[in-house]
Formats: sequence, C-alpha cells, structure tokens
Amino acid sequence: MARIANVVIPDEKQVQISLTYVYGIGPVHAARILDATSIEATKRVKDLSETELKKLRDEIDSNFMVEGDLQRVVSGNIKRLKDIQAYRGVRHKNNLPSRGQRTRTNGRTRRGKKSAVGGSQPKAATKT
Repeated sequence: MARIANVVIPDEKQVQISLTYVYGIGPVHAARILDATSIEATKRVKDLSETELKKLRDEIDSNFMVEGDLQRVVSGNIKRLKDIQAYRGVRHKNNLPSRGQRTRTNGRTRRGKKSAVGGSQPKAATKT
C-alpha cells in the first residue's frame, strides 16, 4: 500500500489514475507530476520503487497544495463570502446553486429531496 499525502492510493491501478485519488490532484496535475519526476504514466503503483515513491511525495509536497490544507483554504473562502454577505455566500448559506444555474425545475442535487407543499390533495366529491 502506497501512501502519498496521507492517502492510501490503489496498488493495482496505473500511477496517473492512482494520483487522482488525492484531493486536489486531477488528471492534468497528475500528468505534470509524472513529467516532473520522469516516471512512466502507465506503470502500476505496485511496481514503483521506493525512490520513485519518494520522488512523487517530494514533488507533491513542494509544489502542490493538497488534502487538508486545500480543504481548509476552500472552506475559508466560502466562510469569507458568507461573512461579507456576498451573493455567492448567501447562495452557499441557503444550500442553493451558487454559479447561476436555474432552480425552478432543476437543482435537486443541491436543494435536496422534494417536499410537498400545502398538505394533502383535496378530497374528491362523492355521491351521497
């Protein structure tokens, strides 16, 4: 089991895919890291030597903000928007989409499960 940035990355996958399991590293950053460390992208993680793993760790630690530090920065940015009551901050606070999406018909992912408004349906008239 290889650990990079305090994340256990899968051994059976290729290095370029395994690196994306770290928060803050996507496919583009993974490719840049592998170019900088001159490691073959299609090599499996289980086939990496200790020196190659150390190169990866050093490259990520020195040039990228990942995991806890990045999450702290992102949550701090959102908190700042809420504190100054910017439009985006208000949308975050109310659990609504903050990037201009419509909410009349869509937006269920952000808004949650639909709830009925107005109680039950009126009862149908019956013959007496």
